Amino acid sequence: MAAALIIETLINFINIYLLLIFIRILLSWFQTTEWAYSLMAFLSPITDPYLNIFRSIIPPLGGLDMSPLLAILALQFISSILTQVPAIF
Repeated sequence: MAAALIIETLINFINIYLLLIFIRILLSWFQTTEWAYSLMAFLSPITDPYLNIFRSIIPPLGGLDMSPLLAILALQFISSILTQVPAIF
């Protein structure tokens, strides 16, 4: 019972974090607007430490940053593994 609750909580956390990364990606297109900049300033300390892991693997090339794509794929992979774990118990 407790393990299932922990796994469900982790899956929910991953989904919320994925949403924050998607919002961060979308806001990066509107950096010049004041409202987007203030939201970006709020989200950067939350998402950048995780994205920096993938930026060290694949640095931005010509202004195109592929690290969010890898970060999202990694989180989705972890989430899919966690959804299979309750079937084991």
